[in-house]
Amino acid sequence: MTQQHAAIGDLYYGIPAIRLKFGRYEAVALPGNGANLISFRDNELGYSFLREPDADSIEAFKQSPSVYGIPFLYPPNRYEDGKFLWNGVTYELPINEEATHNHLHGFLHTVRWEVEDYGSGEQGSYVVMNQRVREGHPMFRYLPFTFTMKLTYSLDELGLHQRYVIHNEDNQPIPNLFAFHTAIRVPFVPDSSPEDYKIKVTIGQRRELTERLLATGQFQPLSPEEELLKTTGVSPYFASMDNHYTAAPQNGRNYMELTHSKTGATLVYDVGTAYKHWMIWNNKANKEFICPEPQMNMINAPNRPDLLAEDIGLIALAPGHIFETTSRLYCVTPNKSKS
Repeated sequence: MTQQHAAIGDLYYGIPAIRLKFGRYEAVALPGNGANLISFRDNELGYSFLREPDADSIEAFKQSPSVYGIPFLYPPNRYEDGKFLWNGVTYELPINEEATHNHLHGFLHTVRWEVEDYGSGEQGSYVVMNQRVREGHPMFRYLPFTFTMKLTYSLDELGLHQRYVIHNEDNQPIPNLFAFHTAIRVPFVPDSSPEDYKIKVTIGQRRELTERLLATGQFQPLSPEEELLKTTGVSPYFASMDNHYTAAPQNGRNYMELTHSKTGATLVYDVGTAYKHWMIWNNKANKEFICPEPQMNMINAPNRPDLLAEDIGLIALAPGHIFETTSRLYCVTPNKSKS
């Protein structure tokens, strides 16, 4: 292990962390804070791709961890009045968004994950974190299902790789409803302006939301800017966005591209085709960050038995079965053969 290829226990503003290094890339995972991948950087070019807290905002991160880095959400987004209908049973989740009287974002983005393994070699640097949900787990009282999840983050010459695995250890089908609330820094190039960027996301149709931000099951027409969002690209801040879309892979890929016009650098977030939806949120177009969130299920999907499960991403995992998906975050830069 060298400084160029390393996986080390470290501190991130006083928070226990695993720091990964490989070549020009560096990443930081926070196992005790929801397994959040809080930082991904290209140290050679000085690019910082994720919204990170600094010394002045680290306490804000602790209070609102879902708007920094890459938080893992299970189950994701909103559930009407905290109700979660599954296999004919209605479970009651705590109301944690008083303004809408909904449950928001599940349980696993704030709890401690176990570090199963970490290390480094010539092929890459990695960390494996797991969550074992069973009786006694803080989530089990609300959703009493037995399963194990693993999140693996690794760095190699191609960038940041993410692997998600869930194993159903229960005697009944369990919900496989999840998302990553990925907060992308815009601008990510030093000394650049938010106006220098265009974003493209492989969205399909826009789902209609109520005033409580719950999906109605109906669709709305895309605006001209949203048509550009899924084709040639548009400003990440063309409007205030808190929008819910179906995913529509292009050329076999489901992805976001964020391009800096002056350097030609393009950040690619290739999330894989398992996801049925995207959420896109830019915090009222504040010109600081945008969250292109790959999400399995439509908002409030368990409470909509009137809609086709496959269409709304209401995905069940059978007893004993395993689900796995991978994503990659990397930067394509002109005149460089490797990214």
